[in-house]
Amino acid sequence: MRAAVISDIHSNLPALEAVLEAIDHAGVEEIWCLGDVVGYGAQPDGCADLVRERCSICLVGNHDLAALERLDISSFSSAAATAVSWTQETASKETMDFLGALEPQAEREGIGLFHASPRDPVWEYVLSTDQAEDCMDIQSQRVALIGHSHVALFFVRPDGEPQGGMARGAQAGDGSSLAMREATWLVNPGSVGQPRDGDPRAAWLELDTEECQGQYHRVTYNIEVAAEAIIDAGLPRHLGERLYAGQ
Repeated sequence: MRAAVISDIHSNLPALEAVLEAIDHAGVEEIWCLGDVVGYGAQPDGCADLVRERCSICLVGNHDLAALERLDISSFSSAAATAVSWTQETASKETMDFLGALEPQAEREGIGLFHASPRDPVWEYVLSTDQAEDCMDIQSQRVALIGHSHVALFFVRPDGEPQGGMARGAQAGDGSSLAMREATWLVNPGSVGQPRDGDPRAAWLELDTEECQGQYHRVTYNIEVAAEAIIDAGLPRHLGERLYAGQ
């Protein structure tokens, strides 16, 4: 099967629409979303509608759970907490009902799907090889997909190697490919709606489950429209401005 993996849309409708157009051109069979459909951005309903319509599976992320009042937001930044409150006041019942039925982890085609990580599906930011190895030690699938960090990256540990110190990882740019027939993998497609890896373009991952191949893609979208929607909604201006820098 050829699947498209997306994550961390964060109510950025222009970015999601651009990614879905690129996915359509790629001709994949399914779209898998790793969560955080809402939060930060100003178009939660439009994004939730498209995800509900287009994705074969969607996970719930920490910002989704926060909007549902199922998560303590005391550790959120002030801007993120403001966006949570705005989403609670603004999003439709249909959006909330959709998010409320989702789980933070799943499995598809023998691949583990987690919003954050195999050992903490909601909260853990996997950004180091040490963290990745701890996750690999407990993940039951050879290949797992994660989101949450907003960074397009991967970690791999060769088969037969002792646990600890043998994993390697790297950020993945547009066009980077992964051959995953062997070894243990932890793969992040990057963020659709709020990349934080220095590339402001929306990110997604193309995955061939039969060949165990992956390819990273970045898509240009109209950042100005997304940023202006945030400002017009009365959300913190910083949430719009950061989109231009990919940070």
